[in-house]
Amino acid sequence: MRPVTVPWKGLAAGLGRLAAASVLCLRAGPWMYLGLLAVTVVTGLLPAGTAWSTKAVLDSVASGRPAASALWWAAALVAIGLVTAVVPNLSAYMDTELVRRVDRHVQDRLYSAVSSFSGLARFEDPRFLDRLRMASLATGSALTPATTGLFDVGRSVLTLLSLLVTLYVLSPVMAVVLVGAAFPALMAQILLSRQQVGMMMVLSPANRRYLFYKSLITDVRAAKEVRLFSLQSFLRERLLGTLTRIQDGERRLDKRTALVQAVLALAGGVIAGAGLLWAVRAASHGRLSVGDVSAFAAAVAGVQAALAALVSGIGAAHQALLSLGHHLEVVGAPDDFPDPPAGSRLTPLRSGLELRDVWFRYDDAHPWILRGVSLTVPAGASVALVGLNGAGKSTLIKLLCRFYDPTRGAILWDGVDIRQVPVAELRRRIGALFQDFMTYDLTAAENIGVGDPPALRERPRIERAARIAGVHEQIQAMPRGYDTLLSRAFQAEDGDDPEAGVVLSGGQWQRVALARALLRDDHDLLILDEPSAGLDAEAEHRMHRRLDEHRAGRTTLLVSHRLNVVREADLIVALADGRIAEQGTHAHLCRADGLYARLFALQAEGYGDATFPNPENDNGRSALLGTFDGKEESHDQRHRAAR
Repeated sequence: MRPVTVPWKGLAAGLGRLAAASVLCLRAGPWMYLGLLAVTVVTGLLPAGTAWSTKAVLDSVASGRPAASALWWAAALVAIGLVTAVVPNLSAYMDTELVRRVDRHVQDRLYSAVSSFSGLARFEDPRFLDRLRMASLATGSALTPATTGLFDVGRSVLTLLSLLVTLYVLSPVMAVVLVGAAFPALMAQILLSRQQVGMMMVLSPANRRYLFYKSLITDVRAAKEVRLFSLQSFLRERLLGTLTRIQDGERRLDKRTALVQAVLALAGGVIAGAGLLWAVRAASHGRLSVGDVSAFAAAVAGVQAALAALVSGIGAAHQALLSLGHHLEVVGAPDDFPDPPAGSRLTPLRSGLELRDVWFRYDDAHPWILRGVSLTVPAGASVALVGLNGAGKSTLIKLLCRFYDPTRGAILWDGVDIRQVPVAELRRRIGALFQDFMTYDLTAAENIGVGDPPALRERPRIERAARIAGVHEQIQAMPRGYDTLLSRAFQAEDGDDPEAGVVLSGGQWQRVALARALLRDDHDLLILDEPSAGLDAEAEHRMHRRLDEHRAGRTTLLVSHRLNVVREADLIVALADGRIAEQGTHAHLCRADGLYARLFALQAEGYGDATFPNPENDNGRSALLGTFDGKEESHDQRHRAAR
């Protein structure tokens, strides 16, 4: 059985979007919107007033009526001309200002909606990214035609009605012909508008790829590899090839549009020419006066112009309403992790975290990344995650931060499923340094302060976090201290100061990002994903000493491929193929001779042949090595005693 179609469904959707556009414009600029409405009424009646005044002047002069009558009509014609000269400028200003206000309002709505999405799934969905791009193109200049285009339609309708009355008095047949000729033009314009928006959607993936290649060519972060590997020609060819495909699609539609509009314009010209010939012939036979011919010519030209404006306005409004549909879909999309109706309160972590039979995959078409992970993280303990690349360590962190929910199983915070608490409340209790941390083109203070926005106004908190991360002295030595811009992308706001921006090394950025993670003093869980990946040996040693002091009594989850970093953890968990392969202390896992012991031995081999060139001139290094060995032995003994 074929599904029942609703013929008015498209019309209802269009009217709904039209109402939404009108409300949007009213909220963004109510006085500008109402002012444009008033201007629309005035300008819609001006052409008819001009035609009738011109007819009256000519008839008064031609018939020899008293001069006063002609002068009054001439004065009216002058007044109409003055209004006609002033109103377009006023209308243009109001239209531009409304575009500005709508643009600000639309951008606020769109990016507020995007910022409210708690998870990451939407940002990894190409279909959503295409729709988001279409929505981002629906700016003020793109959306205001949805309503200002209707103003044009309203103006054109008023002009048409007033001029058609004039034309109908002079030639009813001509009035009917002109109105009838407008319907094919209207349908063609609506069809072209649909094709235009459809083309934009089809080309959206190509446009995103074009922007990707463009960013690689112009972004300083890619500049080193692009130049070292001589990728300039490769990227330029990719960019131009993508741009060619985009322009080919646009060109085909533009040719079709030009052809249709040329045919419609030619048909309109033929109709107008035929009407003018009829009017001249009727005047020569005495059926029309000179004023009638003038009014007829003005009415025909005015009706054609009004019809063209009507068709164009409807087309622009229709296209804008289709674009508005993408905006409304993104803005109206529900949060992927809505707050539970009667959510539990999240108390400070007392017992610990529990992962209970956690399974995860991104969707049914993807393989399992985590497979039945069950793990207990006691409150106040330091737990290290180790394993080969792709074992599931970073995915587990994403689940703990609730960027995704487990496909099966649960994550419990003191026995409470984290899905039963508001996402924002959970994340307020977590500090994290991600492996792919952000480097913001902001000042040093702002780069740290974004870890807890209220701290942006509390410099002592920022400096304290920087001290723990070991980056305070470097920031203080910068040209403007904590107010130094950590980028060369922008000039200083107070002028072109070559010393305004500072470019940090990878290790310095690592410590800035660590300070960002440490900014929240009240976090219950600290997540460190490769915290020393960009540090030299000395900086790594100092940083971990500071972290050991800071983490005392705090629940910490540490991910690292440097196993010398994790050996002091209270619990080491080795992941393999999405499962827990083994867990225990460093000493226990080394004795177990499993995955962890194998990885540790592989790393230790790199230092196995490291000998000093001359024992007599080692300046006590052998003794120092012996001291380290002694410390390691006491470390193992301490763990054995603890067990």
